[in-house]
Amino acid sequence: MFGGHGTFRASLRAVEGHFEHPYGREWMNIADTVTPLLAELVGASEKEVACMGTLTANLHLMMAAFYKPTTQRFKILCEGRAFPSDQYAFASQARLHGYDPNEAIIEMCPRQGEFTLRESDIMDLIAKEGPSISLVIFSGVQFYTGQLFPMKAITTAAKAQGCVCGWDLAHAIGNVPMALHDWDVDFAVWCSYKYLNSGPGGIGGLFVHKKWENSLLPQYAGWWGHDPATRFAMPPRFSAIPGAQGFQQSNPSVLATVSLLGSLQIFKEVGMMGPLRKRSLRLTSELEMRLMKSRFYVPINEVSAQCLLQDEMNGKDGTAQQGQPGFTIITPRNPDSRGSQLSLLFLPPNSDVMDRVFSALSAMGVVGDERKPDVIRLTPAPLYNTLGDCERAASCLEEAFEGLTKARL
Repeated sequence: MFGGHGTFRASLRAVEGHFEHPYGREWMNIADTVTPLLAELVGASEKEVACMGTLTANLHLMMAAFYKPTTQRFKILCEGRAFPSDQYAFASQARLHGYDPNEAIIEMCPRQGEFTLRESDIMDLIAKEGPSISLVIFSGVQFYTGQLFPMKAITTAAKAQGCVCGWDLAHAIGNVPMALHDWDVDFAVWCSYKYLNSGPGGIGGLFVHKKWENSLLPQYAGWWGHDPATRFAMPPRFSAIPGAQGFQQSNPSVLATVSLLGSLQIFKEVGMMGPLRKRSLRLTSELEMRLMKSRFYVPINEVSAQCLLQDEMNGKDGTAQQGQPGFTIITPRNPDSRGSQLSLLFLPPNSDVMDRVFSALSAMGVVGDERKPDVIRLTPAPLYNTLGDCERAASCLEEAFEGLTKARL
């Protein structure tokens, strides 16, 4: 306003950007620029995908549409230690329908002495409890352990029992290939600030299978889910866009969407998930191999997992355990059962080892992620990390342990 004629013209263009844009990306249709790319990433048609909202809000919308408990079929099956926001959503939805979450939610935990779920155990539980389960909903990739669940097999088993099957893909989208439509998944939700690189608070997305297009209407309608042909005529009655996009409520954030677009364009440029997954498998295997050569590495079968699980999940007395500093890897060894992430569990449990190693890694420029009390997640990102990065990360971890050991002498 005060910057002269040029500034005025720029501000005028910004105001008009809602309907007219110099690059053909008018704001009212900005989500259309990313929808085809998201659909390709999750294995769906464009009508089955909506770029909208945030993960937990989208999860509530989907559960409102799909979680229809009855006196005989009211349970929700999920993995134990799901991401807390998912746990809160499941519990609140159960209470909303008048059920005690302790009775309505089945949290499936690994066997004693193990850190990840066996596929056979998941199948057996679905078969056993199927008639009482309304909704089966797992994470595509488990945020804490990095386990990639067999999505196709779980979906098939759930549908065979008459259950609805949904997925939280926060750690799966942009990480592993998927085919949601062909797998007959009912719905899925995700965020974009992990492997899709949009940053915290970035716009999310959801998937609704095409088979629900004519029979499932949004229960919490908003004007952005209304037919675009008459949206700006602002009629009093809602006319939903067929498919997932009918669940939209408000204008998507333009800045958040174009941030995501920049990332998805790079995904497309490199060939999407086929070549990225191939590169990811090589990088994660390289990192794993180098970590396992460390003199501080403890094989998973030598770790007292039962004690660790009690200390971590039940809190116990919170006191530090005695023993030499070390680590193990709780992510599955089988590359087909994991994404790009490796979760390192530091020993002894409930000590200061993880915190001190994490600080040392950060000081050396290795950016990982800590999960209290004892886990650091290291993830070679195939878009930009290299084999050399994996070698350096392992070397820095070794150096961190050496410094910790000397400090204790």
